[in-house]
Amino acid sequence: MSVGILGTKLGMTQIFDEAGVAIPVTVVQAGPCTVTQVKTKQTDGYSAIQVGYREVKPKALSKPKLGHLAKSSAPALRHLLEYRIDNADEYSLGQLITADIFSAGQIVDVAGTSIGKGFAGNQKRNNFGRGPMSHGSKNHREPGSIGAGTTPGRVYPGKRMAGRLGGTSVTIKKLTVIRVDTERNLLLIKGAIPGKPGALVNVVPANLVGRQK
Repeated sequence: MSVGILGTKLGMTQIFDEAGVAIPVTVVQAGPCTVTQVKTKQTDGYSAIQVGYREVKPKALSKPKLGHLAKSSAPALRHLLEYRIDNADEYSLGQLITADIFSAGQIVDVAGTSIGKGFAGNQKRNNFGRGPMSHGSKNHREPGSIGAGTTPGRVYPGKRMAGRLGGTSVTIKKLTVIRVDTERNLLLIKGAIPGKPGALVNVVPANLVGRQK
């Protein structure tokens, strides 16, 4: 259990290592995040901290949320997220968490909301094969059989069909931090992460317990 950071996906680019090899990276504006609540085993039954990210105008938040943020003298923050940790006493209200909690070469997990793609068919959504393309088949992209007739006489729940694709919470695990820009709070993470540019992401150190070497 460790602290992560909320950030904004800025987009993708590439950088070159010392050998001249191109490395595709995603640039993340990581924080800064403000500690808005400290939970301990004595007061809440478990140890955790709550952080806030992305300052907005006070009128964009409800009065209860503004009152909660006022306890830590934090500005109006759009997003709140809780991280369970072993010892919350190491943190204090109003403390800033920045990109320097990560280092180059560190393995992280990145969670975000995938790009919504609207209504999609089975071929695109579930990677189904298509039907014959010859003239007269009338079964080019049809779903095919979805169950037996009399028994069970219904369609089983969870049957893969056409439907809404994307726009769901996705976590990409075990990505490598290539570079940390502490002055601008930027993380350069190898590979792609969920969401489109401007999307909210959550970057946490990867849980490598039991990882195969």
